[in-house]
Amino acid sequence: MGSSSDKLFNRERTIHEILGGNIVADVMLWRKKNVSVGIVTVTIASWMVFEAFAYTIFTLLSSVLLLLLSILFLWSKSASILNRPSPPLAMAEEASIWLRIHVNKLLQVSYDIAMGRDSELYIKVAISLFLISLIGSLMDFQTLCHTSVLVVLTVPAFYERYEDYIDGSVMFICNKAKELYLRFEILAFPPENKKLC
Repeated sequence: MGSSSDKLFNRERTIHEILGGNIVADVMLWRKKNVSVGIVTVTIASWMVFEAFAYTIFTLLSSVLLLLLSILFLWSKSASILNRPSPPLAMAEEASIWLRIHVNKLLQVSYDIAMGRDSELYIKVAISLFLISLIGSLMDFQTLCHTSVLVVLTVPAFYERYEDYIDGSVMFICNKAKELYLRFEILAFPPENKKLC
């Protein structure tokens, strides 16, 4: 690798370090190939299922939750009849506590924005919602999610592999753009001819 001046934004850290240097970075950079391949396979397969069968995420979610609830109900009823232990629901209780805490935080932030207490946060939220609305008008939510997963799993790995070529090409393009801008500036706004006295 070249020096930091040869890299985009004069960065000194590797892509792995920028992405956090943990298991998520390993998966995104395909260092854990089995996990990365599994995620891409599940993403493509689920997208095909949703598109081919016109299934929606809410239909799937409600079907899975209904199945889970039915299994837990039957397990609980049969456990009381057969004198067996009831289903372990400690994880469900933890999940409900976690969900309650985060929903309360979200509602508190929403209340603060609505009451005009945090103008900076209001602007951030408004811009984010506008961008989400703009992207949402171009594609549906499922396609956006599937595409995002594929982009997150391919672009960093591609960039890490061809980093020197990409950095060199982008810097070359930036330098050419600066030259064109200077030429345009000179043509559009020529320097005044100074008269010699």
